[in-house]
Amino acid sequence: MSNEAVAPANIANIASYIDHTLLKPEASEADVLKVCAEAIEYKFKSVCVNPVWVKTVTKALKGSGVLTCSVIGFPLGATPSDVKAFEARGAVLDGADEIDMVINMASARANDKGALVDDIRAVSEAVHAGEAILKVIIETSMLTDEQKVIACEAAVEAGADFVKTSTGFNGGGATVEDVALMRKTVGPDLGVKASGGVRSLADAQAMIAAGATRIGASSGIAIVKGEQGSSAY
Repeated sequence: MSNEAVAPANIANIASYIDHTLLKPEASEADVLKVCAEAIEYKFKSVCVNPVWVKTVTKALKGSGVLTCSVIGFPLGATPSDVKAFEARGAVLDGADEIDMVINMASARANDKGALVDDIRAVSEAVHAGEAILKVIIETSMLTDEQKVIACEAAVEAGADFVKTSTGFNGGGATVEDVALMRKTVGPDLGVKASGGVRSLADAQAMIAAGATRIGASSGIAIVKGEQGSSAY
């Protein structure tokens, strides 16, 4: 079961909720290694990077207890399901403990639950074959509430471990209302990840109070210090 049992979020334990994130396409190896060092220092839950950096991150985090997370079909989700599955399988083989995939947004906006289930299941099977965790990004800013519910239901049916609000690349981001709706839809047994625009401790605490069990942020250090981050993600 992927839904972590966690205490009420406060400044002492907030780091354990955070996927410390660096998804800028221009990020260098030095940038990636810096994020890894920060994650180890602050005891973040994971480091989330593009697939090209998974081997680097896995090596840098070895023995630290911090997980390696990568993104698939990112940031548009407009990749054939078998290609997403291939990409996910490669990332897991490279050392990823967790995979965050983007759904087919056209299917979501067409209310095509069957197509969404097929898309997610292809990746879910590949990820779980490698004993990794799958988070499903539904890009809430592009969907109506009805479509958000359908996407979350599809993620549950397809065997995902988490649903996630946003990529942070397509406008919008996590809101308390969306997190609450997602939690209500998936029930208590799936994780809910809030990402996009979570920049402060207060932001993170509000998301967790609404039902989030994970926070995706590149402002993780600001959050744990009780400061205000500036990054859009």
